[in-house]
Amino acid sequence: MIGDDCMTLFISNTTNIIVTAGIVVIILAYLLLQRKYIKKKGDDINKLVLGLLYFFDFILLVGGILLGLLVWGFDYNTFLDGFWGDFSAFILEQIGDIILSVIIVLIISFILKVIKIILKKSATKEGPNKKRRVTMLKVTNSLINYTLKIIMILVILSIWGVDVLPALAGLGILGLVVGLGAQSLIKDLIAGFFIIFEHHFDVGDVVEINGFKGRVIDIGLKTTRVQNWKNDIKIFSNGNITESINYSLADSFAVIEFGISYGSDIQRTLDLLEQELPKHMDKLPDLIEIPKVLGVTDLASSSVNIRVIAKTNPEAQYGVERKLRQAIKELLDENGIEIPFPQVVVHEAKKN
Repeated sequence: MIGDDCMTLFISNTTNIIVTAGIVVIILAYLLLQRKYIKKKGDDINKLVLGLLYFFDFILLVGGILLGLLVWGFDYNTFLDGFWGDFSAFILEQIGDIILSVIIVLIISFILKVIKIILKKSATKEGPNKKRRVTMLKVTNSLINYTLKIIMILVILSIWGVDVLPALAGLGILGLVVGLGAQSLIKDLIAGFFIIFEHHFDVGDVVEINGFKGRVIDIGLKTTRVQNWKNDIKIFSNGNITESINYSLADSFAVIEFGISYGSDIQRTLDLLEQELPKHMDKLPDLIEIPKVLGVTDLASSSVNIRVIAKTNPEAQYGVERKLRQAIKELLDENGIEIPFPQVVVHEAKKN
């Protein structure tokens, strides 16, 4: 009799294990296929379809857990009867605290939303200090967000009968311990504070930090994010920023150097440049001043080198240089002025 019971229990447990393993395998197989599908579609996948897939994931996981518990003999009726009874008693007893907590959360959320809207409108205003204003508003929004959420948590804890004064004292001690053990973090925060308030650079400025050049896309109290022209994003800890160059504080200069042959008329070339280059002020909006022809800068081995400079908006010199080089080449070709290039002269030996 005991042997039959043991055999029945063994068969029952084996069946449960097999069914549970089957449920797990089905869920994992579905998630793997879904991941391959999403990866294959990439950015082309419809957002609604993606949302439905994630919703079905949730339903599948919950259903799998419930089915697994049912296979192992979990009594849902007893559980639900006890749960709803305790839950109903809890709700009736603490209904006042629950309503007050919800009101606190709604008030804080409303305040944060209003502050976010105000700061966003302030950030969109045009003006000479727009980048500086955007940087300060981002930091202000972050500080207000964290401060109000901490206050909200403390108020809710006090509503539920938690003595927050010992908690605050504990936070002070914990802060001291963390401060002693996280000196690099404190260093980053202090460095970030001075970067922001001493106006080293702002969001949108083109900078070079520790040899990495790019545009600042975000400044925080702990880290600074810089994106270069290849869209690579490098994250710097503020405490590790030992040297930086801000290319956006002053106007830039486009420098174009080219050579003409020794047989060309130098004065005629300079006069043509002085006459034609000012016409590009309307064509190139990044030009601040009329391009200046500095004159001959070098008598090279096979060319007379001439330099032209032009003041541009910050970091706009690269595009201006390309356009002016093209214009100068076309101008020289139209007027028959030769730009020398390497040539090889071959002499054929005379036969006797």
